[in-house]
Amino acid sequence: MPLVRTGDIVAAAPAGVGAFNVIQLEHAEAIVAGAEAAGAPVVLQISENCVRYHGALRPIVLACLAVAESSATPVAVHLDHATDQALVEEAVRLGVGSVMYDASALPDAANVAATAEVAAWCHRRGAWVEAELGEIGGKDGVHAPGARTDPGEAVSYVAATGVDALAVAVGTSHAMTSKDAVLDLALIAELHRAVPVPLVLHGSSGVPDASLREAVRHGMKKINIATHLNRAFTGAIRDHLAADTTVVDSRKYLSPARTAVTQEVTHLLTILTT
Repeated sequence: MPLVRTGDIVAAAPAGVGAFNVIQLEHAEAIVAGAEAAGAPVVLQISENCVRYHGALRPIVLACLAVAESSATPVAVHLDHATDQALVEEAVRLGVGSVMYDASALPDAANVAATAEVAAWCHRRGAWVEAELGEIGGKDGVHAPGARTDPGEAVSYVAATGVDALAVAVGTSHAMTSKDAVLDLALIAELHRAVPVPLVLHGSSGVPDASLREAVRHGMKKINIATHLNRAFTGAIRDHLAADTTVVDSRKYLSPARTAVTQEVTHLLTILTT
C-alpha cells in the first residue's frame, strides 16, 4: 500500500488512531500485523531514544518505511519526541511524513519560536507536525499526573506555532507500567472544543482500556503507546527463556515476543476504533 501521512490517517479516522513506538524491526512487523488483524490504520513511531539506540536514524526509518509499504492497511511513519531540528529535517528527507517536535523543555517563548520554525520548514515539504506546551510526566517536565493543560494557553500555542496536532496533559505520565492513570475527561472535552487541531494523548500505556475508549469519545484523537508493548514483548521473551534454558537462536524467543505485541496492538486498536 502507498505510504500515507499521520495527518491523513488522523483526518480520515472516525475514532481514535493508535500510534505505537518501534524499537527494532520485530516491533514494526508486529504493530503492522496487529493493525492488519484489526482492519485499522496505524502509526509507527520512532523516538529520538530509538535513534540513539541504533546509532543512526536511516536504518530504522528505512526498515519502518519498507514494512509500511508492504502493509495491507494504511501505515504512517512518524518521528516521535525529537528535540533536534537536524534530526527532524533528516527524517523528512528520508520520507517520514510527520514529526513530533519537542521543544517543551525550553522556556515558553523559546518553545514557541523553535516550534514555529520547525513547523514552517516541515509544512513547506508537506510534513505534518505535532508538539506540546510542556513535557508530559515522566520526562521531568511540568506534566506530572496532577498537571493539566490550560485550554486558553493551548489555543494560543497552536495559533503561534502553526502545528497540526497538540499533545496535552490530562492525567497521564510516560513509562507507566501499571494501568491506573486517571484521565480528566472533562478537560479533554473542553480542549477538544477549544483547540482547532487534533489532540494527542502521550503516556497512554498507563491508561485502563475503558478510559482509553472514553478519552477518544471525549475528543482525543491520536493515542501514543510504547511501554505497554515493551512489557508484552519482554514478558514473552522471559517466558520462553524460562521454559527453554538451552535456546541460543534469537529467532526462537523473538518470534513469540513479536506475536505478543501483535495481539496487544489488535486489542488496543479495537478499543480505540469502536
